[in-house]
Amino acid sequence: MKFIIAAAAAAFCAAPAAALAADAVPTGVYGSIGYADAHSSGIDLGAIQGRLGYRFNNWLGVEGELGFGVKDDKSTQVVGATNVDTKVKLNDQEAIYGVGFLPLNANFDLLARIGYGHEGAKVSASAAGGGGPVSVSDNVGGDSWNYGVGAQYHFDGSNGIRGDYTHESFTDHGAGHADVWAIAYTHRF
Repeated sequence: MKFIIAAAAAAFCAAPAAALAADAVPTGVYGSIGYADAHSSGIDLGAIQGRLGYRFNNWLGVEGELGFGVKDDKSTQVVGATNVDTKVKLNDQEAIYGVGFLPLNANFDLLARIGYGHEGAKVSASAAGGGGPVSVSDNVGGDSWNYGVGAQYHFDGSNGIRGDYTHESFTDHGAGHADVWAIAYTHRF
């Protein structure tokens, strides 16, 4: 009788593990390509981003991110009596993240990520004053600590869609931050 009770208890304890294994999320290499919209101190930029990552188990992974600008920010300000035209263009963006996953089922995850990144941009300004036109430009860059949250859904186990928000806190004193919203096609290899 004790053997039957012990066997029933063992089967009862093993059932959740078996159910979890049945819904195990695929691990391994994944990638994504998508669009990101970044906002920082009144500057709005757009970028194409690619990500390549590795999911170690249901809950942990690592991913690298590369991006380049496709939407510049242009504006005109009046300084004194002179119009000054400005333009900001994102040249490049790189980051690496540790990723935590919360699988809700085999195809749907909530995620959180934390990492470190770098952005490079070209800033230019031009004005037509009494002494003739004047133009200046410079390449600027900044490093940032990044964190964010998101969700992804795979339609068929391999192909899916991902949306996320990332907050980038720039490391230079007084450099501010950027809020980045992204949507992407994702693929599990």
